[in-house]
Amino acid sequence: MMLLRRTLLTLAAASMPALARAAGFPERPVRIILPFAPGGNSDIVARLIAPVMGTTLGQAVVVENRAGAGGSIGATAAARSRADGYTVLFGSSGPLSVNPAVQATLPYDADRDFAPIGLLSRTPLVLAVTDSLPPRTLTELIAYSKANPGRVTIASAGTGSSTHLALELFNAASGAGLTHVPYRSGGDLIPDLMAGNVASTMTEISTAMPLHREGRIRILAVGSAQRSPVAPDLPTFVEAGLPEYTAGSYTALLVPAGTPADIVAALRDALVAAIADAGVVARLREMGTEVASAEEATPAGLTRVLHEEGAMARRAAAIAGLRQ
Repeated sequence: MMLLRRTLLTLAAASMPALARAAGFPERPVRIILPFAPGGNSDIVARLIAPVMGTTLGQAVVVENRAGAGGSIGATAAARSRADGYTVLFGSSGPLSVNPAVQATLPYDADRDFAPIGLLSRTPLVLAVTDSLPPRTLTELIAYSKANPGRVTIASAGTGSSTHLALELFNAASGAGLTHVPYRSGGDLIPDLMAGNVASTMTEISTAMPLHREGRIRILAVGSAQRSPVAPDLPTFVEAGLPEYTAGSYTALLVPAGTPADIVAALRDALVAAIADAGVVARLREMGTEVASAEEATPAGLTRVLHEEGAMARRAAAIAGLRQ
């Protein structure tokens, strides 16, 4: 009987929600540090999930923008915070994969300074061209660029940005030889693309899709593994003739290394609740953003994603000769 009682108690404890196991956590509001300025895709996603996470946790979840240095300022602030679960990093490709690949020294270590909670979402990149450019397909663009070496330009959100690394991998895979033109941000390049001052761009689908629908630019290929539900008529790069080529950005939640496991589990439960919320899912899908799978929305799943994305970023940085 004693053994049976102990077994039942063990099973009951294992089945308790993570929130109940977290010893009263949280007792005050939780802060999400967003390492970018307000108004961008990451900001939109962070503010979508924060209220749902707050409802699950029973405390307010507040988004704090700490922009600068490609996400490094906010990531550094999060890394140096107390490992108590009250400071969460809204991580993404820039500070977690790209910056470590292109910068020899950073104020934080993306691998050692954070404990993963889970992946939140993926947003495919697209290759879009100005409407006046003759090519109508990706195959035609590659051939056109090869026939006009150095003349077909492609804009990115800046040297060393995730979009820059994606286009370097595209050039390596296709041999297109598109000429890189870096801008200060993804938003800065759009007016020049619409005006035809730059021939093409690699950017997030959520940025390009409204302009594509209006006929102001043309998306030639999407970087997801399968066709995007928001653009089912548009081919992937794989379908357009580049086997194994995918391109996208991701968002994730992390906490400072050393945060207790039960608190990480509580935050992970809140993340899962947020990406299962019908309103959140609908809004993300409108943006062309894909919600993480159940496996990816775990510490182990995010660890695997970060390993894969980091390897890809290092390869692209080597191709581009980027290592400061």
